[in-house]
Formats: sequence, structure tokens, C-alpha cells
Amino acid sequence: MIVGRRCHRGIHSLRGKLTLANVALLALGIVMATAVSLMGMRHYLLDQIDAQLFRTRDSLGSTQLTARQIDSLSALAFIREGRVPESEGPPDSDSLFAAVDDDGRPLTIGSFEPTDNQRALASALDDPRALVGDTEPRDVRVNGTPYRVTAVSLTDGTVILLATSTDALHQGIAKALKLDLAFGSLLLALLAVLTMLSVSRRLRPLEDMVETSSAIAEGDLTRRVPSSHHPTQEVEQLRLALNSMLHQVESAYRTRERSATQLRRFVADASHELRTPLSAIRGYLQLYDKGMLREPVERKRAWDRMTGEADRMGRLVDELLTLARLDQQPELRFRNVDLSRLVRDAAEDLRAQQPDRPVSVGAEGSLLVHADESGLRQILGNLVANVRTHTPSEVPVTLDLERVDGVVRLCVADEGPGLDQEDAARIFDRFFRASGGVGSGLGMAIVQGVVTAHGGEVSVRTAPGKGLAVTVTLPTKPCA
Repeated sequence: MIVGRRCHRGIHSLRGKLTLANVALLALGIVMATAVSLMGMRHYLLDQIDAQLFRTRDSLGSTQLTARQIDSLSALAFIREGRVPESEGPPDSDSLFAAVDDDGRPLTIGSFEPTDNQRALASALDDPRALVGDTEPRDVRVNGTPYRVTAVSLTDGTVILLATSTDALHQGIAKALKLDLAFGSLLLALLAVLTMLSVSRRLRPLEDMVETSSAIAEGDLTRRVPSSHHPTQEVEQLRLALNSMLHQVESAYRTRERSATQLRRFVADASHELRTPLSAIRGYLQLYDKGMLREPVERKRAWDRMTGEADRMGRLVDELLTLARLDQQPELRFRNVDLSRLVRDAAEDLRAQQPDRPVSVGAEGSLLVHADESGLRQILGNLVANVRTHTPSEVPVTLDLERVDGVVRLCVADEGPGLDQEDAARIFDRFFRASGGVGSGLGMAIVQGVVTAHGGEVSVRTAPGKGLAVTVTLPTKPCA
């Protein structure tokens, strides 16, 4: 049963169908060529036999002899064995001669009675005299042997039947047919083997595609279709298109997995961030409900703590809303903005909040960019707040601004403790805070979102003990 199923699949496979098609076409060509050649050979040989019969008939007819004259002139030597003389026709064993009367009965010439073959020849013809005027010999069978027969009428009205056997012709055609069939069968077998090998080699890339697709379906998204040694143009185009599609599928899958992971982490972090202030507010309310806050000072401290936690939740919700809007790619209000002025304003705000911090500003004059002003202020505010929150107040900070090759680069650098490479790789993740960090962990994520919405890029340069430098690159013209 297994072998039968394999054979069934092999026949119905593309390899089997192509092989069968090639073999069928060659078989049809061999059959047609054999038929044409055998028909041509038969026609040629029959023409030779007919021509010999007509020459013999014309020779006898031109002698103007009668049957009696033939007997008296001892011309019976050529009919003693019922044969035509060698000088007049084909070999004796293939020729037959018979004289018949008006009723078609064989005649006795001299002392020789008609032979069995002569009687059979005469009885095979209904009207022997009709052969005298025919332009083509007739086919008859004499004792199972095929003959071509014609007739000539002597002067006294005696009809002489002249016949030549075609058995050798039919045997020759049969042998030629067997030889053609044997040679054709050998050619068909050889073609089938060569076609199977050639098709297997040509279809190997398709088998690789099936194998690769199966591996990908089982979870191996890194598999690709390898290139064959002698690819055809169509198969190579299919391989390139399939590999491109597989690359996109892998990228989409990786992106989906990464997005799902980030979403789960985001939900967990957001729940954790909101749970802390809610727990604090709930705890103070329970204390108040149970009457445990009797002193005005205690009630005032509880009120301040609940207000602070409520403000913290408000800021967290605002930042989450900002990130959600950035994810939806909001329409920004682009106009010409003096980024130098915004940098100087951010530096003044930092000096006002931390007078002891050394602040250096490299943004002299005016530098116009086509951008959303509120978004730029949010970028600067979050970068400055990140420095203010995560570095000691005496650590110097530098704000530099320059135009290079059609883009604007804003760099906010401090000389604080810096980050290791693992933390630096996650600095733009939502709710990420380095060891000992404070805040919601959304500031840098908002910076990246706003910069991306402007068609720009943001990068980080840091190392432990060497501070942190955040570089924002913005196009001077609006992104397409």
C-alpha cells in the first residue's frame, strides 16, 4: 500500500507529469515516423511488383500466340512447375501462372494438369477476364499466401493469370516494424530517464522552497531558500521574491513579538506606578475614617501627602496621554521656530531651579527650524528635567546647538555618574529607570516620540563615571 501510494504521488507530481508528457510526445513522433516510413516502403515495393507483372503481361500479349501455339512450340517449360521464366520476372518461388477458360476454370495445357496453387488462384477470382482491362493488379490470397494478380488475353480468348507473391514484402514490413518498435522503446526509456534526471535537477529549487516553507511553519523564521548552481530565470525570480517575503514575515513577526512584550511590560509598569499613589491615598483615607488623625498637624501632613500623590498620578496620566497621542502620529503645527531662543530659555529655567549648578549654553544668535514649538519645548524640558533629577546639583551641564549638513543637532550633556551599556540600551523604554532612579521613567520615551514625529533621530553617548550626552538631530525642513 505504501509503495502504491508513492507511485501514485510520483505519477501525479510535476516531475512525473513532465516526464509522461515528453515520453508521450516522442512516442507520437515515433509512431508517425514509423507509419510514414512503412507506408512508403510498402508503396515502393508494390510498385516494383506491379511493374514486373505488367511487363510480363505486355510481353505475352505482344506475341499474338494462342494456347495451342504455345503447346506446339514447346513453350511449356516455363509453366511445367507453374512459374514465370527467370528472364521475364521475379524469382520462381514468388511467381504463379495459370490459364483459365471463359468460365474461370483452370485449363490443362499439354499433358500437365493444373496444380493446387493454380486451381486456388483461379477460384480466388470471380471474373478473371475483368482483370485483363484493369490498370491495377488485385490482391488475392492463395492457400493463405498473399498475391498480386493480373491477367492477359491470348489471341484465341484464353486468359492467362499472372501472380506474384507479396509474402516476402509483408514479412519485411513486419520485421521493420518490430525493429522500429524495439528501437523506439529504447529511445522512450532513455528519454524517460534523462527527463526524470533533468526535471529533478530543475525542480530542486522548488523542493528547497517547500522544505524552507515547512521549516518556517514549524517556527524557524530564519530559514531562507538557498540559491541553486544553475538556476533558471523564473525560478531565481521566485526564490528572490519568496526570500523577500520571508524576510518581511520575519520582521513583522519580530516586531509583533517585541510590541507584545513592550505592551505587557508597559501595562505592568503603568499598573505598578499607579498602584503606589493609590495605595498611599487609600491608606491616609482609612486612617482618617478610623479617626486616627486627631491632631491638626497629622491631618495637614496627610492632606499634603494625598495631594502630592494625586499630582503624581496626574503627571503620570498626562505623560501616558502624551505617549498615546505620539503613537497615533498626531498632526503637529509646524512653523518657523527659533530653536536657539528655546535652548536659552531652558537653560535659564534650570539656573532658576538649581542656582548652584554650572550651566553652559552654546546657542548664540538665531537658528530657525520648521517644527512644532510645543514639541520642542517638551524635548528640552524633559532632557533638562532628566539632568536635574538624576545628577547632583553641583554637576555641570552643557546645552549645545549647531547646524550641520542641512540638519540641526541639539546636545544636552552632563558630567554625572553616567550609565552602563545595558541601561543605556534601555534608556528610551517606557517606565525604565536606572538603578536608584526616581520619576515615572517616561520622560526619555516622550523625547524619542516627539523627535520621531518630527522626522528626526535621538542618540545617547554615556559610560560609567563619564556622564550622559543626549543628541537630538532634527531636519531644518518638515519631514515628508
